[in-house]
Amino acid sequence: MDRLTPKSMLFLCVANSARSQMAEGLARKLFGDRVRVQSAGSQPSQVSPYAVEVMREIGIDLAAHASKSVDTIAPNTVDTVITLCAEEVCPVFVGKVRRLHWSIQDPGSADPGLSREEMLTRFRAARDQIQARLEVLDALLDVPKGPAPMEFHASIRVKNLAQSVRFYAWLFGAPPKGWTHRYATFVLPDLHTNFVLVVADGKELHHDTLYHLGIAVADKAAVVRAYELARAAGFEVKKLPRTTWCGTPLHELWLEDPSGNLVEIYACLTDEEQASRPDDLEPTALS
Repeated sequence: MDRLTPKSMLFLCVANSARSQMAEGLARKLFGDRVRVQSAGSQPSQVSPYAVEVMREIGIDLAAHASKSVDTIAPNTVDTVITLCAEEVCPVFVGKVRRLHWSIQDPGSADPGLSREEMLTRFRAARDQIQARLEVLDALLDVPKGPAPMEFHASIRVKNLAQSVRFYAWLFGAPPKGWTHRYATFVLPDLHTNFVLVVADGKELHHDTLYHLGIAVADKAAVVRAYELARAAGFEVKKLPRTTWCGTPLHELWLEDPSGNLVEIYACLTDEEQASRPDDLEPTALS
């Protein structure tokens, strides 16, 4: 995994008056002395009083901040640049750095029809969007070592198996590898999957349609190793590593993600392992 390990972070927008200034204040509070944080702009002006006010609401003081030009930032002091422009042309920072782009609408406006409260609402929205993105970045800074996935698996519940098989055979351009009266299995080795996590936005999560997610690993030892890594990382183990014999024989481990979704880490059995199948077909614990 390409790990995010910034030591020095630079936030850029045009005027260095609102978005990048709020990002700098939020990042300093969030990362502390773990990351050096700076901000700048291509056309620096002055820090917006609205930015100062909405940041003060969450205990961050920008009163002493000043807008800076990107030209004043030494390239050797930065390893990660985050641009925050939406419709404007983002500043260019010359240097060999990791580049991230977070499109945040400029909360500033010269519209005289906007009230003070409407302006504060715009600045609070930008502040909260930046904070949420920084929290995700923070969560990625110390991701522990995990399993080495070889295949992605997702299962969904369907109302009518035959109709659903027809739809997905059309969608994937291939028939299922096999099926029973209860399930059908599509194997798509060349398909690149785009899997998206979406925030709940206060809505009740529903898990009946998504049956479970999963990844395949190399072998039985890799399943056991995934268990050890999950325990070390503090993740929820739903079922201990075991070999199951009914249906499709697998070495498997079941985890639960922070939202309650089930995730299976599994490995197919070798022919030799298949030959050792017990008569009672009861699951066998892995050690």
